[in-house]
Amino acid sequence: MTISAFQGATTVLDSVLFRDAFGTPAIREIFSDRALIERYIEVEVALARAQASCGVIPAEAAEAIATHSKFESLDLDHLRHETDIVGYPILPLVHQLVKLCGEAGRYVHWGATTQDIMDTAVILQVRAALDLVDADIAELRRILAGLAVRHRDTPMAGRTHLQQALPITFGYKAAIWLAMFDRHAERLQQLRPRVLVGQFAGAAGTLASLGDQGLAVQRALMRELNLGVPATTWHVARDGLAEAVNFLALVTGSLGKIALDVMLMASTEFAELYEPFVTGRGASSTMPQKRNPISSELMLAASKAVRQHAGLMLDAMVQDFERATGPWHAEWMAIPESFVLTAGALNQARFMLGGLIVDTDRMRRNLGITSGLIVAEAVMMGLAPHMGRQQAHDVVYAACRHVNEKGGTLAEALEAVPEVSAHFDRAALERLTAPENYLGSAPRMVDQVVGMRDV
Repeated sequence: MTISAFQGATTVLDSVLFRDAFGTPAIREIFSDRALIERYIEVEVALARAQASCGVIPAEAAEAIATHSKFESLDLDHLRHETDIVGYPILPLVHQLVKLCGEAGRYVHWGATTQDIMDTAVILQVRAALDLVDADIAELRRILAGLAVRHRDTPMAGRTHLQQALPITFGYKAAIWLAMFDRHAERLQQLRPRVLVGQFAGAAGTLASLGDQGLAVQRALMRELNLGVPATTWHVARDGLAEAVNFLALVTGSLGKIALDVMLMASTEFAELYEPFVTGRGASSTMPQKRNPISSELMLAASKAVRQHAGLMLDAMVQDFERATGPWHAEWMAIPESFVLTAGALNQARFMLGGLIVDTDRMRRNLGITSGLIVAEAVMMGLAPHMGRQQAHDVVYAACRHVNEKGGTLAEALEAVPEVSAHFDRAALERLTAPENYLGSAPRMVDQVVGMRDV
């Protein structure tokens, strides 16, 4: 790799060092400069063909525009220079396309405005990016379903407020993660028809320059591009794109939750989970024993960044009159970065969860460190029919304090209480205080989530 490769990037999304930690080649390609310009050209060509089909411009002009409007023919240095002057890339692009198309050039960009082309090009990018996200979510759901089924009955400590609360199974935890992504898959299908809508409306959104052919051309253009037809102009109604980025914030938020769980469970004191072992991954420069949860850390960082962009997109919805003076430009930053970060986080999640190392023995040992206190609720509910719930609570509470202060197990402490031993012998108390006997409906919830999915 040449030194020049290290000199052009200024963010982790393009950095030679960091770009594959925070993104993927496929998602970067969708949002690359070349791809964006090609989408501009695609929209301009589709517009010419749509107008020809409606009789607005000559058919031969549309074919000439399609033939000669090629990315490879552009003077990119001049395009960049003129974009710096104009502030938008479409007029500079049109200048070059007009020259490239010869006599047919007079019909390039007929009746369109800059934002029509840029908005529709972005929607084409979003469509391609959502396809990648959709595929990643499907693969992640398959991985999570496998974890949930494999560990349906693997007991471990459930924790609330970072304290051991009640026994659960690791499969139950994985099923909760899975259910989130089942809902995200549903959300993605539901938002497509709302978001994947093209833009063609002219200077102030009224299509006035095309007379009575405006709406016909609009419909024809959307057919060319296989996009939804807008009910009204959305130059300043940005809820669709805001929804797309906020959807990504939900996805990465769920990834952040999973990452936090894994990082905590991978800590030395828990030692219940480990990210896949790869020689050197997560190594410390000074502490050879370290095995840091790198993928989880990257997922958590991405979730925070996308959440900020989601807020930016909501802020950018507040636009003035029929064409905004600034908020639109914020989308140019938020949309590509959000998709790149989301794809990167999903990629890290697929790697990490696909090779997750689950220490079931350590989970069981951790489950026993409270000497039975984790199932105090089970004992209370077992005693309640004999002495009432409140008295049972008080008896078990006192027994728990005894274990905390004097040691021993909860079963031993309860056996010494006459009100308890009158109803339960030692064997019954051992069964009552065995964590694996108090899993509730956790395994059946795994079954509900997984359902008939092929795992």
